[in-house]
Amino acid sequence: MEFFKCIDKGPGLKRLFIGGVHGKEGLSTINAIKKISENDVKDGTLVIYNCDESRYISTLNPLYYQSTVGKEILYLINHYQPDMYIELHCYKPESYPALTSIDRIKRVGVPPLIELEKGVLIGSVSPQIRTKIFKKEDICITLEMPCSPSPETLNIYVNFLKVLASAKNRFDLENKVTKIYPEQVETSQKYAHIIFGEYPPF
Repeated sequence: MEFFKCIDKGPGLKRLFIGGVHGKEGLSTINAIKKISENDVKDGTLVIYNCDESRYISTLNPLYYQSTVGKEILYLINHYQPDMYIELHCYKPESYPALTSIDRIKRVGVPPLIELEKGVLIGSVSPQIRTKIFKKEDICITLEMPCSPSPETLNIYVNFLKVLASAKNRFDLENKVTKIYPEQVETSQKYAHIIFGEYPPF
């Protein structure tokens, strides 16, 4: 399920999309990743990588970044120095309540994920890298969908990835997403402030 693609449209935003970062998630995320085309990137670069199957370790666990796949991801981030970093995940249906529960911040130290629609969830990437590796102005997003999603859910997931791929900068992205999901953007701003202070949500 390993997959690599680089789309280079010259100067502009540097984007890195990584799917299947733990367990068997890559079996689902590769189906979304492969739907991103050259036409979806207007300028800048987009590097896409889907990981092979690996042992499941939560990205919230510091030990994740000492694992083989964790070190691989750190290498890719260091090598490409992205302004936009997107992690593509999938989840088992029974995990939905825990991922979206308001109690998540008490249980694991991060806010709940926010549903865009049809089971597609959005949040920040792990604080293990968000506040330690990336700059305040960088765009860092975790995007989740059910594993083996319905065609409708997969389409929503892919369309959001295409919005990310086409964004020229943070301002452009925030404008585009706010037009589609205004309530979710407002909620994400609240959650981002809880964890990151003045860190922006996207």
